Amino acid sequence: MRLSTKSRYGLRALFDIAYNAGSQPAQIQDISRRQDISPRYLEQIFQGLKKHGILKSKRGPQGGYCLAKSPEDITVRAVIEATEGDTLIVDCAGRRKGECGFDGSCVTQTVWEESNSRLNEFFESITLKTLCERGEALGIKREQDHRFMYFI
Repeated sequence: MRLSTKSRYGLRALFDIAYNAGSQPAQIQDISRRQDISPRYLEQIFQGLKKHGILKSKRGPQGGYCLAKSPEDITVRAVIEATEGDTLIVDCAGRRKGECGFDGSCVTQTVWEESNSRLNEFFESITLKTLCERGEALGIKREQDHRFMYFI
């Protein structure tokens, strides 16, 4: 399984929001700069994350993007499913089962189903809160958005 940049960058950007902005809206320019991701590409990724209820946006001078749920309620699996569509490593396992002519008579199908199950359990066990805790443990410096520095 190879994840696209949409899921990898999306997860990094959501971590950035949770870690640096907390409950305040984060501006795309700040996320882009800190994570070295094109603002235009972030906008595309964020549209899918908004559609899946992970992000919300606020317009205006104090606007930006913020998490639609608390960090402990946003799992890596939810982010991957919002950006990739699903976490299946092969089409014949999981929700697409039955599309294969060997369905029910293929010895390897159980391998793919079990690996999907284990991978989904792992992705489900890691939340944005977990990533923030790991960021703290790694000593990643928090950076407040410039427009909020005067209100702290």
